[in-house]
Amino acid sequence: MTTRPLALSAGDPAGVGGEIIAKAWRALREDGPPFVVIGDAHLLASAGGGVKVRAVTRPREGVAVFAEALPVIDIPLLSPIVAGQPSPAYAPQVIRWIETGVGLALSGEVAGLVTAPIAKAPLYDAGFKFPGHTEFLAELTAAERFEGPRGPVMMLAAGDLRTTLATIHTPIAKVPGALTIEGIVNTGLVTADALRRDFGIASPRLAIAGLNPHAGEGGAIGREELEIIAPAVERLRAAGVDAQGPSPADTLFHAEARARYDGVLCMYHDQALIPVKMLDFWGGVNVTLGLPIVRTSPDHGTGFDIAGRGIARPDSLIAAIKLAAEIAARRGA
Repeated sequence: MTTRPLALSAGDPAGVGGEIIAKAWRALREDGPPFVVIGDAHLLASAGGGVKVRAVTRPREGVAVFAEALPVIDIPLLSPIVAGQPSPAYAPQVIRWIETGVGLALSGEVAGLVTAPIAKAPLYDAGFKFPGHTEFLAELTAAERFEGPRGPVMMLAAGDLRTTLATIHTPIAKVPGALTIEGIVNTGLVTADALRRDFGIASPRLAIAGLNPHAGEGGAIGREELEIIAPAVERLRAAGVDAQGPSPADTLFHAEARARYDGVLCMYHDQALIPVKMLDFWGGVNVTLGLPIVRTSPDHGTGFDIAGRGIARPDSLIAAIKLAAEIAARRGA
């Protein structure tokens, strides 16, 4: 067992994070990748149905106790929490949990970071300036030297399907204007680099989705494919990437199509996320590519509607922990 565990930031304290963390620990504590949680130890014990929690000061202490107790770097909340009721009052602690995890990953004290889900609205109400986790992590790691194309690029992975996004949390009406040749090329380079380095695929094949129905049908249903996406594909090929497209998105995701590529570069959020969730709703993982640290998260939200009821499923978090450990091992972390 490695002497460097993963770090796991506890996510929104009013959501299902504490519950799924406790369930993931129970599933992995005997032979899974060790992890240390960054959060409120008391809240984790209560949200986890009385799971045994032990406060630790450094991550490596967590490895020693992982089989017997859930190790927690305790950064307590300063206000009471009601399950299912988000509040900006705890935003500073949630942000600090993430910052602490990133710092531990950058210093090499942990092999990577897994982030439990956060809610954006209470963070925005408290003055948080980033669209989400992905962009915040990119800012926190921006000064760190990193070999390879720079992210962040969001990947969703489930089974044999890996999708990445040219735009992330962009309103649909603004997606066409947000697409650029340079942006698609960078996303493709980051994706190909990650498929080689983090997923062990020596010669990755990358499919590029079109934006419009029928990939624009030669300009009859939109010109983005002709003017932006196809030139980006040509640049990727010139850079040595085995890129194909733009292809109609409605024929890219069935089993026979998936056998022809190792990853799909999608143009907008739902184009990438819907097929992943259809393939494996409970087991999908969000991976941030192009960062100097390993970062994964569950492919679901905070679950405020079921928080405190003990019914949240930990499948996606368990998959995220396992994938983070696999990527860290490939990076030699």
